Amino acid sequence: MKKDSGADRETSKTWRQATQLIRGGTRRTGFDETSEALFLTSGYAYDAAEDAAARFAGDDDGFTYSRLSNPTVAMFEERMALIEGAEAARATASGMAAMTAALMSQLEAGDHVVAAKALFGSCRWLVDSLLPKFGVKTTLVHGPDLDAWRAAITPETKVFFFETPANPTLDIVDIAGLAEIAKPQGIKLVVDNVFATPILQKPLRLGADIVAYSATKHIDGQGRVLGGCVLGSEAFVMETLLPFLRNTGPTLSPFNAWVLLKGLETLDLRVRQMAENAQKIAQYLEQKGLKVLYPSLESHPQRALNAAQMQTGGTIMSLYVGSGREAAFNLLNALEIIDISNNIGDSRSLCTHPASTTHSGLEEGARLELGITEDMLRLSVGLEDPADLMDDLSQALSVL
Repeated sequence: MKKDSGADRETSKTWRQATQLIRGGTRRTGFDETSEALFLTSGYAYDAAEDAAARFAGDDDGFTYSRLSNPTVAMFEERMALIEGAEAARATASGMAAMTAALMSQLEAGDHVVAAKALFGSCRWLVDSLLPKFGVKTTLVHGPDLDAWRAAITPETKVFFFETPANPTLDIVDIAGLAEIAKPQGIKLVVDNVFATPILQKPLRLGADIVAYSATKHIDGQGRVLGGCVLGSEAFVMETLLPFLRNTGPTLSPFNAWVLLKGLETLDLRVRQMAENAQKIAQYLEQKGLKVLYPSLESHPQRALNAAQMQTGGTIMSLYVGSGREAAFNLLNALEIIDISNNIGDSRSLCTHPASTTHSGLEEGARLELGITEDMLRLSVGLEDPADLMDDLSQALSVL
């Protein structure tokens, strides 16, 4: 393959983000296609045995096996690294594969992880159940409380793991503040940046070491495919993460990578419009008398911190309808435009009941400690006309 004209890595770094989202990492074949080529192949042939040996030795940059690397997947990884401002990136088959790899690749028995209590349900399972099975000790803290993180450090602490804004509590964790605590101790900051997206928040610029995504969410943005990505330094990705991925095999399919490349082309446009819509919806719901969790509302206790590290309030909010699960279900069932779905970041507005879906695996006491009550709903705002969404929410609220 030949690279797109002027699209080598160093040149691409000088491009502005909108250009990187369209052209970053593009490699063209001899057919000079405009859209990225889709390489549906598991393996690769060599002109000579010496060529195969050179590739496996790392002396030739060609591809060897698609579990390790594939031209279409490599384009997605390159583009993600450019827009995140990372030295390197590796794609995975799903968001949870990315979160698991980001943690497991750098931990061993006897290590210690400090994590925020407010995490996506499956991420909490990693911290509560999986890591301890392999001898990794874990401590949960209230994410916004920097003193709690500091107090939880032990000589064995290797990783701080958190999501900001958090799912579904919309807690904001001070990335730069945690970096100041972690760096002198040699502790790595692993940030789940799914709610914010690489458009609205750049954790690496704020001091994080590793960023992980479920590309299934905003990056695809149209509910089509699964995917994930882990980004960080060249040393971490190549020496720590890559051996784990190579030998455990959570490989992103070339087709999914191609779809995600198409999603990246419109990511900035979609996320900014969705966030603008979300701001209007959050204000509307608050005016209707509901308690709303949304980072850029004046009522949010961490509004100033959100403004300092994230460009907008994002695309997702949580709301409390009162009167428990029955009222929450009645509202969900009355929605006509907004879909009931546990996904987020879609062009379609989606709403779910966390206590019975995304966080149903948590014990009731742990859910209540986080504020995930039976009357909480999480709303992911899409690209519909916000006036129609408000009308839909209004008629649904009338059933209460």
